[in-house]
Amino acid sequence: MTSHQTTQTMKPATAAKKLGVYLEATPAEFQEGVVSRAELNALQSDPPEWLQELRRNGPHPRPVVASKLGVSIAGLARGGVTEPLTTEQIDALKQESPEWLQKERATQADVRKEAVRIKERNAARAEQADRD
Repeated sequence: MTSHQTTQTMKPATAAKKLGVYLEATPAEFQEGVVSRAELNALQSDPPEWLQELRRNGPHPRPVVASKLGVSIAGLARGGVTEPLTTEQIDALKQESPEWLQKERATQADVRKEAVRIKERNAARAEQADRD
């Protein structure tokens, strides 16, 4: 009995998400085809010029914009940022440092501190339970 290994493929939107790029900014042949797991791995390990350029200058999808600004995706929406931004636009926002961005960064910092506190509390409880 021989086993047929089917090639695992994904939609361009999924591949773009995994690559951290904005789908509409990718080349037409990328948007119109399907991407195999092997092709995705090749793109990640040896990115072509268009992928390097997108990662460097954008436009970037919301998760990347949020990460570069140090806020949540919801924080972007609250700040009125709903469109993809280029690296230049992100840098300009950082320079301007509008009030909403300062507030969202503070909120994100509080969320991270709380996550660490809960993780430490749970670890201490687990350690206590192991002793009992």
